[in-house]
Amino acid sequence: MKLATLANGTRDGRLVVVSRSLTHATDAQGIAPTLQDALDDWAHLAPRLETLASALETGAVPCERFREHEVLSPLPRAFQWIDGSAYLSHVELVRKARGAAMPPELWTDPLLYQGGSDAFLAPRAPITMANEDWGIDFEGEVAVIVNDVMMGASVAEAAASIVLVVLVNDVSLRNLIPAELAKGFGFFQSKPSSAFSPVAVTLDELGLAWDCGRLRFPLLVSLNGKPFGRADAGIGMNFDFPNLIASAARTRPLGAGTIIGSGTVSNKGADGGPSRPIGEGGVGYSCLAEARMAEAIRHGAPKTQFLRFGDTVRIEMKSPSGQTVFGAIEQTVEPHERRSA
Repeated sequence: MKLATLANGTRDGRLVVVSRSLTHATDAQGIAPTLQDALDDWAHLAPRLETLASALETGAVPCERFREHEVLSPLPRAFQWIDGSAYLSHVELVRKARGAAMPPELWTDPLLYQGGSDAFLAPRAPITMANEDWGIDFEGEVAVIVNDVMMGASVAEAAASIVLVVLVNDVSLRNLIPAELAKGFGFFQSKPSSAFSPVAVTLDELGLAWDCGRLRFPLLVSLNGKPFGRADAGIGMNFDFPNLIASAARTRPLGAGTIIGSGTVSNKGADGGPSRPIGEGGVGYSCLAEARMAEAIRHGAPKTQFLRFGDTVRIEMKSPSGQTVFGAIEQTVEPHERRSA
């Protein structure tokens, strides 16, 4: 089953069920007005949504054309957004870039932070920033949306809580991060609003690609229309989603609709070092910071610039048959224009 939220003039939009081909949708208002409403009573409402999805595939219910540019993020706002950093090859590179050591506990205890979740960007909305010099970067990730998770949940209980999977562009302001972390209180201004894929997908739709709490599809990232990354999300993920969820729930319950991100998808190169660009036979990168650090290691200095106004990033996944799975996040960086009240 694939679910999306269409813009309707409200903050939370309206819930629709989307066809597997992402070409048509049918209204789900009679079951749940919003995705959060569905998640709040998932055990009872999910079977009804599945029945509606089956009817959509057979043409047994009214439908409308599904257009990705008309949707909001599946959850336009969420009660909680927790981002991990499960790909330790990424952690090593970005910490090296800012001169930070790699603590040994990161190999056994997942790194998590709590991000802003009150205003997610639509998947085709621009990334608006007041200053290019902040080091604007994209981060291609996978995330899961969970049902209620009790405090102290086991890994098995955490796995059973996963109901939906989405893609993420976790926007980061790299030049603000070092000074902010030096204060000792974590990310805030350096982590603006994130964007999520047009549709959220249930695990059964992913088939064998969903394997032991990991999604084994390449994450396709392009920058200004050129391939930039195609790292496999199932490779190099040191902590799977059940472990990330269990870690997040160690001291608190997680409410239905909590989103947990994987962190930037990252694969090492064949030589055990950073991946190489796609043009050099590697799988490239899911963020600019990794590309810059790989350049610094191999050539003495980074060459790739952070995003500038007018740059466009696209993030998606495709099945082996070439069908887009989640739809595409496609965003252009634009100057922020402050509007008077």
